[in-house]
Amino acid sequence: MQLKGKTALVTGGGSGFGAGIARAFAAAGAKVMIADINPDAAQQIAAEIEGFAATADVANNASVAGLAYAVADQLGDLDILVNNAGITHLPTALEEVSEDDFDRVLAVNAKSVYLTARHFVPAMKAQRSGAILNIASTAGVSPRPNLNWYNASKGWMITATKAMAVELAPHGVRVNALNPVAGETPLLPSFMGGDTPELRAKFLASIPMGRFSTPADLGAAATFLCSDAASMITGVALEIDGGRCI
Repeated sequence: MQLKGKTALVTGGGSGFGAGIARAFAAAGAKVMIADINPDAAQQIAAEIEGFAATADVANNASVAGLAYAVADQLGDLDILVNNAGITHLPTALEEVSEDDFDRVLAVNAKSVYLTARHFVPAMKAQRSGAILNIASTAGVSPRPNLNWYNASKGWMITATKAMAVELAPHGVRVNALNPVAGETPLLPSFMGGDTPELRAKFLASIPMGRFSTPADLGAAATFLCSDAASMITGVALEIDGGRCI
């Protein structure tokens, strides 16, 4: 029960890594709110873990402001914020990615971290405690060709994590990131440019441990980094990648 008595918000928690993190947090004793742009997905995971659900577009300021009110109403003070919501563009030559796709990737993967900081950091600073976890990617460390602007957005998130960590440390707020390799989530076909046995074999050949990351892998690492056991850890971007970035 590493998170007993803690409150947590997981964005993009209706599926994939976010759902895995939400399940792990609940199993560790936390009260969890699932925020997702898909209300049915949020409700399904919330019901499974006896948590709370909220519909939110993390790239929209008014929506994130509303989410902050929902968290205050349902959870009270927030101890843990997980910026997990993210999207990608399809594998495409960098000069051929549309402006709309570029804007959407940067809005969901980067602007969202700024918006949640605006609406949740002031209260964490006031209570002089909190843990923020940003879900970045190995793509931000070792970019894959044709995922160019997605790579860049995750590199931004890693740098943002370090910038937030050094600024918020004097206020008692820790900020870390996880860098998963691609996993069994709804985004996997987008990363691979499809989903065939051949594409999977090619992708897996780049991971020394020979398997994709799983929501449970992310949940275990997230639980540790957001627990009091990691009270001296901030500014870390931990690779959950089976050796991909070695």
